Amino acid sequence: MDRPIKSNRKLIQRSLLASGVVAFVLLSVYGFKMSASMKNTKFVDKSKITIESVSEGEFAEYIPVDGVAMPVKTIYLDVVQGGYVEKKYVEGGFQVKKGDTILKLNNNNLILDFIHKETNMYELINNLQNTRKNLKQGKLMLQKTLSELEYKLDAAKDQYERNSKLYADHVLAEQEFRNSKREYERLQQQLILEIEIRKIDSINTLMQIEQLENSLKRTYRNLELFRNNLNELYVKAPVSGQLATLDVETGQFINTGQRIGQIDDISGFKLRAAIDEHYISKVFMGLPASCELAGKTYELSISRVYQEVKNGKFQVDLYFKPNTAPESIRRGQTLQLRIQLGSAKMATIVPRGGFFMSTGGNWIFVLSPDGKSATKRNISIGKQNPRQYEVLEGLKVGEKVVISSYDGWEEMEKLEF
Repeated sequence: MDRPIKSNRKLIQRSLLASGVVAFVLLSVYGFKMSASMKNTKFVDKSKITIESVSEGEFAEYIPVDGVAMPVKTIYLDVVQGGYVEKKYVEGGFQVKKGDTILKLNNNNLILDFIHKETNMYELINNLQNTRKNLKQGKLMLQKTLSELEYKLDAAKDQYERNSKLYADHVLAEQEFRNSKREYERLQQQLILEIEIRKIDSINTLMQIEQLENSLKRTYRNLELFRNNLNELYVKAPVSGQLATLDVETGQFINTGQRIGQIDDISGFKLRAAIDEHYISKVFMGLPASCELAGKTYELSISRVYQEVKNGKFQVDLYFKPNTAPESIRRGQTLQLRIQLGSAKMATIVPRGGFFMSTGGNWIFVLSPDGKSATKRNISIGKQNPRQYEVLEGLKVGEKVVISSYDGWEEMEKLEF
């Protein structure tokens, strides 16, 4: 009886040993799997991450830039006639009206030249007056001379006719007759010659008068130019506006053509922005933009694109819509701009976040329905703007995703909260 009992005990021991081995193996496999699973799972404090919902809405690609307020129109002050600064009537920053005197210059050489030209003009006037007087006197002398010649000619004619009859009647000697005839013919020729001489003198005098008149006109025009140059020594405001700058000091010599300041037409303002050259092919005239000031949004559009690139950026000018520029805007003020690069469209969108730096937009952690975990999922992102990403595929509207930084989570497959 004792031997069968011993045999059964050995059988039971062997069975227990086999069961233990199997259990050990199963536990080892489970533990390995659990260990492997735990290596790809990250336990995260939910309060320290950012979770946002996937939504559908209007998506527009835009770029944020700083715009500097500038007057729509700026008039530069360039000195027309150089000289020493004698007096400043206003300082930079003050309002001026068109025609207001800003600056007085002094140029002694210009003043002396004007006096010389003026003296020449008066000499020409005197010469012209004297020549006209001489012409008039010449006409009077001609009349007197012709009158005397005509009187002598009439007397010589009478004498010649009487002598002709007497000579025909053989009463008068031939020599005396011939003398009266020669005298009459001489006076005739003298009258004709005197008329011709006076005619030529008159023509010459008239030509001299014309030359003097032309010289006087030229001198007068030159004098007017010099007078205008003298007037240019008073630098005046060409338009009404704000004298933004005036870079001169009393006693300073200013060269002709030198720029001394500028006047801003403050009836309107524009914004000038510098944009990264990466966008130069996407930016063109007419693109819409917006900015915010004092809690109000203002609409603008690009009016000019400067093609020159400096330090990796190019400039654009943006104008406010008519009669919408903010009244509180000032020259040099910086405003945040959003330049829209295309038309808005409906899209699935996700707010921007630090996750993009680790994933490149190729995957994201999507929360489970109960919100206790998040699983890695491949996605495809299209265009982006400073606030949102356009999701092309991989996410559904209403799902929640982790958008904060994934730094150190690149190998994780799941997050546990």
